[in-house]
Amino acid sequence: MSTEPDDQSAPVGDMRDLRVLITAEEAYPAYERAFLDAKYEIWACFRVFDPDTTLRSEEGKAIGETWFDLLVHVLKRGVAIHFVLSDFDPILARKLHRVSWEARRSFEQAARAAGPMARLRIVNALHPARVGLLPRLLLWPLLIKELRRAARDLNAQPAEERARQLSDSPGLRKWLKEETGGRLSARKWPPPPLVPGTHHQKIAVFDRELLCIGGLDLDERRYDDKNHQRRRDETWHDVQVMCRGPIVAEAQRHLESFRQVVEGQAEAPPTGRLLRTLSRRRDFPLPFLGPRPLVGELAQAHLEAFRAARRLIYLETQFLRDRRVADALAEAAQAQPDLGLILVLPGAPEDVAFEAASGPDARYGEYLQARCIRRVEAAFGPRAAICSPVRPEKSPARGRDTLCGAPIIYVHAKVACIDDERALVSSANLNGRSLWWDTEAGVALDDPRDVRHLRQRVMRHWLPKDAGDDLFDLDSAAGTWRGLAQANAAKAPEARAGFLVPYDPRPAEEFGYPLPGVPDAMV
Repeated sequence: MSTEPDDQSAPVGDMRDLRVLITAEEAYPAYERAFLDAKYEIWACFRVFDPDTTLRSEEGKAIGETWFDLLVHVLKRGVAIHFVLSDFDPILARKLHRVSWEARRSFEQAARAAGPMARLRIVNALHPARVGLLPRLLLWPLLIKELRRAARDLNAQPAEERARQLSDSPGLRKWLKEETGGRLSARKWPPPPLVPGTHHQKIAVFDRELLCIGGLDLDERRYDDKNHQRRRDETWHDVQVMCRGPIVAEAQRHLESFRQVVEGQAEAPPTGRLLRTLSRRRDFPLPFLGPRPLVGELAQAHLEAFRAARRLIYLETQFLRDRRVADALAEAAQAQPDLGLILVLPGAPEDVAFEAASGPDARYGEYLQARCIRRVEAAFGPRAAICSPVRPEKSPARGRDTLCGAPIIYVHAKVACIDDERALVSSANLNGRSLWWDTEAGVALDDPRDVRHLRQRVMRHWLPKDAGDDLFDLDSAAGTWRGLAQANAAKAPEARAGFLVPYDPRPAEEFGYPLPGVPDAMV
């Protein structure tokens, strides 16, 4: 049996006080304590951060019910909060756009409630890159359709609610016109700009001493515990780390500069352990769909780690869609005949599984993933355990939200562990968008004690409580995980050991299709 302790703290290495936080059950209380312990300043950027989220820690609940109360409390103490909320394309991602501005309104209300001495600087940051005119003209009919749908949805709301939603959707409002009687309609000219990238990072620095970084944003949708007993469309697995040490200064410089860097107003500061994806607006965007890649440290770190692997690659990711990543994994398998692979990913994308998405973007993403999975499977053969977690209960449904007769557990973590020599925890999935277009941030671990601690913790999460050492051993784990997942698939859900079953690429192959001329990084 494994004797590795199941706690959050790693042995003290070069990166001090490393804590591995698995699911929001561990991460959200840690977020709350970090905010409450801050004495001077907090710098942060999140894709989603909802102040209506319930407080979970005893310390948090002692001062209120939601993050709004916590923010008021922290601001009253004089702590300066510098916060960047990711903003989104107001037409093609209008719900996320509205959610971003609703969150800003809550932050500002918290500052007013804290009094005149509150120090809050909050920004809704839209990535500066824009889709070029030629592809925009091709997409024009789709944009008009989306604007008409937005107008129709708003017209169906009572006047007061419609006004509130418009107030929280400043990027959308300018592309709608008001008709007689207050009804809204789509503006058909000019073709509206489209935003191909976003700030996808989840990162915070407290008093320039403590770093929080990884894949987990903050809202009720993302809250789940390690037992994953929520409804299938409410499960959420993620990994975040907290640490001290020299990397905190790198993260602080990144938070202070990344908006100027992507705007082309500053150069990206050098880093060591902090890894990033950064991109800019193209100087000549006319024919292009996407931004100009600027910093690809996360992509490079993954590719280099795969090339260096000798015994085991362990990955958790929301997507495996990037061909360069799949090729690098396949080449590593061919170069190292003893190398094993464990890959944990969700049984289906969130929008396909839970929202019945069937548009071209959803289908293209599934096409890319099926192709990458088949490439990796062919290279590793029986040395690969490609798994998806499911709940230990039978589901009568037969849709993409189930796998092997059980509800899927949604995986959103972004973790790579290589031979207990190097590990990466970040906000970046293994798709082109995360590795080349969006703003992403992560941390590299290279102290073997830290790497092993991380690997043991994330692996144990999926395994039965009586998991033996062969499920953790670098040389045997891939084979034993593969056998465990296959054995689980043959059992009734209630009789399975742990959460894992084999990932099935066939539904993605049947559902997906290529989009010639569209960059892989679109999805």
